[in-house]
Amino acid sequence: MSPPEVHGYGREPSQFCELFRPAGDPAGVAVVLHGGFWRVRYDRTLMHPLCRDLAARGWAAWNVEYRRLGDGGGVPATLEDVVAAAGAAPAAAGSGAVANRVVAIGHSAGGHLAAWLATVTELDGVVSQAGVLDLALGRELGLSDGVVGEFLGAAPVADASPIERLPLGTRALLTHGGRDDIVPPVMSERFAVAARAAGDDVALVVDPGADHYDHLDPAHPLWLAVPAWLA
Repeated sequence: MSPPEVHGYGREPSQFCELFRPAGDPAGVAVVLHGGFWRVRYDRTLMHPLCRDLAARGWAAWNVEYRRLGDGGGVPATLEDVVAAAGAAPAAAGSGAVANRVVAIGHSAGGHLAAWLATVTELDGVVSQAGVLDLALGRELGLSDGVVGEFLGAAPVADASPIERLPLGTRALLTHGGRDDIVPPVMSERFAVAARAAGDDVALVVDPGADHYDHLDPAHPLWLAVPAWLA
């Protein structure tokens, strides 16, 4: 597979995306959002295996880098970057993708960003892999040494927390590992209940033996559930 193309969407060093192209016309565009609790020491390379797998399955994978904590990120900068990056995806991927679907796929903090994105722009689907979908709960649990408070800064929780911005307005797949001790599965379980109550079509897949990082293995059942759901 060819190396990904690099596309800028702003002037800041972290405002760029990698485009993994399929061999033919894309079935759609997957806006891919990495995790790492919004911190600058984690980057888009976390999602490279999944992006390659998506491209092999006929999807254009638009792997987003964004400003993170320590790099000018946090609310609202990180959220603004995700909106701008997603808006640039269809044109970069090509007309075949424009005529089809645009979905967002994110892991951990990227799952938060994918679900939040659905509340501010039109998407054809959202996949949250162990996403931090309830920032109030994440702050209560003290995730990653209290990173939720650092990410929010002075912003109200409701500005950035997907569970407080329901409905998503599109169908969603939530995947989670039952052994996840970084973002516990209760995060996805509570969100699924709330989103269904708001009228969203939500599928929840919990693998009892999986942990937080199994989502990033293209051969793992937690990932294989994603292309099956996209099909």
